[in-house]
Amino acid sequence: WKSGVLWSGKNLSGHAQLLWCVFFYCRRIGEPPLDNGLIPYVGCALQFGANPLEFLRTNKRKYGHIFTCKLMGKYVHFITNPFSYNTVMRHGKYFDWKKFNFAVSAKAFGHRSIDPSDGNTTENVHETFTKTLQGDALNSLTEAMMENLQYVLRPPVLSKTNSDSWVTEGMYSFCYRVMFEAGYLTLFGKDLTRQEAQRTFILNNLNNFKQFDKIFPALVAGIPIHMFKNAHNAREKLAEALKHENLQKRDNISELITTRMFLNDTLSTFDDKEKAKTHLALLWAAQANTLPATFWCLFHTIRSPEAMKTATEEVRKALENSGQKISFEGKPISLTQMQLNDMPVLDSIIKEALRLSSASLNIRAAKEDFTLHLEEGSYNIRKDDIVALYPQLLHLDPEIYPDPLVFKYDRFLNENGKPKTSFYCNGIKLKYYYMPFGSGLTLCPGRLFAVHEMKQFLILMFSYFEMQLIDSQVKCPPLDQSRVGLGILPPTNDIDFKYKLKH
Repeated sequence: WKSGVLWSGKNLSGHAQLLWCVFFYCRRIGEPPLDNGLIPYVGCALQFGANPLEFLRTNKRKYGHIFTCKLMGKYVHFITNPFSYNTVMRHGKYFDWKKFNFAVSAKAFGHRSIDPSDGNTTENVHETFTKTLQGDALNSLTEAMMENLQYVLRPPVLSKTNSDSWVTEGMYSFCYRVMFEAGYLTLFGKDLTRQEAQRTFILNNLNNFKQFDKIFPALVAGIPIHMFKNAHNAREKLAEALKHENLQKRDNISELITTRMFLNDTLSTFDDKEKAKTHLALLWAAQANTLPATFWCLFHTIRSPEAMKTATEEVRKALENSGQKISFEGKPISLTQMQLNDMPVLDSIIKEALRLSSASLNIRAAKEDFTLHLEEGSYNIRKDDIVALYPQLLHLDPEIYPDPLVFKYDRFLNENGKPKTSFYCNGIKLKYYYMPFGSGLTLCPGRLFAVHEMKQFLILMFSYFEMQLIDSQVKCPPLDQSRVGLGILPPTNDIDFKYKLKH
């Protein structure tokens, strides 16, 4: 708790003043307007959790573009003016964005701190991610993912006896299964000694991943994993499969993993079990948001005949220009990074799907007391308080995106069919208008690979399959608000669709 100058201390008894200070952080002169909430420690967490977007919009109308809320013992300063985002980035020297992430990782995955300042590791995590998820390493990841997606999608449907048959499945379950298996193989390679049991092994891991991921928001909130017996067992099984003795049996492991496996001083004080749990953290980071994002891309596209037609034509032209033909028994489809990047329609579809489903929370912890200078004024921030940006306010702002709740596949295309990069609020051009992957130093280092994965999935689905929704008039499922702050929100219910091989 933090205490400060009491506005109405003269009206309270000494005991009442003390009680007020113990339970409530008191606003000082020069600090943003404050909402302590009604419940000690919890503060505004229940109202925020129930409907974050409406809660923040209400407080914005009440307090202005910056205000402070108590959330589960933390004091969070929300910046809601998109023109102030760049100014927040420029105050980087006052913020520690790593400390919170390191603490969450240790808490959720069960390893010791990976913060180099704690002495357990010499690894510069952000530098490792940049090196192994971008540049030349991205080429290898992209090629492996394309190969593995086709390995997952093609074999079960190549039988001549079932090639004309429709298969009905939940679309979210389908996307989850396909993307998890292909992503797992891309990161951790194939087990050459157990190839026949490979799919069973992956599906077991998939079930364990679902169990663990389901309670992840609770772990971030600080609830010990031992409160969730099944999820705890699932986490331990996932980590067991990622121990060095098991990974060394696998072939074509990604550079992201091998870099950490074979640099023995990187995780200098970690035993094999703890190192495996850091691999699990990478698996979660690579999958948890990509899986629901892939569903939203496919769902919105299938629901829009124009989007489906335009996207399929773009894919056809890309394959034609690269001299490739779609064949179920011949050479797999292969597109370079340059060819993938030159697909503006798919880019726009992915951006629009993420705009509608993203609910990330960009947070930075203050390393010291300092003054935050914004467009609308200067505000004093205390050490250990959090400054937060909530991009969904931006993504669903009708001033920036007309009809913000409507999926428009070409929203991010200009009149020439090229990528659109100019968006305005009140007639003024915005620097930050699209932020599902974070911002500034917290920008996700794996964002390029994530977009490639989704694009490759769409390319293969449009090339190989005919697809239909079981209910052509089905409504868009609501977003699962329990995962607000973690990234892409999954649907609250699955949507049935059917698919079969194209002739």
